[in-house]
Amino acid sequence: MNNLLKTPLVLHTRRNHALEHATIHLLSARFPDRPLAGHSNPTGFFIIGDIPTEHIRQAVTEALTRLQNGERRLAIHPGCGTNYALSGGLAAWFAFFAMSGTRTDRERWERLPIVAVFAVLAFLIGQRLGPGLQNSVTTEPEPGELTIVDIYPLSRTVHRIITRS
Repeated sequence: MNNLLKTPLVLHTRRNHALEHATIHLLSARFPDRPLAGHSNPTGFFIIGDIPTEHIRQAVTEALTRLQNGERRLAIHPGCGTNYALSGGLAAWFAFFAMSGTRTDRERWERLPIVAVFAVLAFLIGQRLGPGLQNSVTTEPEPGELTIVDIYPLSRTVHRIITRS
């Protein structure tokens, strides 16, 4: 697994994901009332939210500097899709486990409260494990030679950040 995480396309995506999270942390502190989202890929990332381009530019630049200075915690974000995917996957697995062995509709209905408890438990476990999964798999907080190539708006609410490693 470790070798896969270090392949160029995966590593570039993980570094961009860390920079995306760091950027969203900084923008959320400056604009706490505005919803934000992001999406990373090997060539950069998108920031989705009603934020002026100059503020995006400042936040991306500051985020990269802070990651370069060792602020690894900025790479982990509670709103990351990793947390939701892990929680949802665990909830589905726990629900499947709770329903296993049922043969009739009546048995399924009778187990529904147990399924609900298991799903909530799985969600809580996923929320606790998600940051660790981000830290070890889906982000790379050490930016290495990551540089910002360009930042530009695609619309009023979507910005594209191009990077190079």
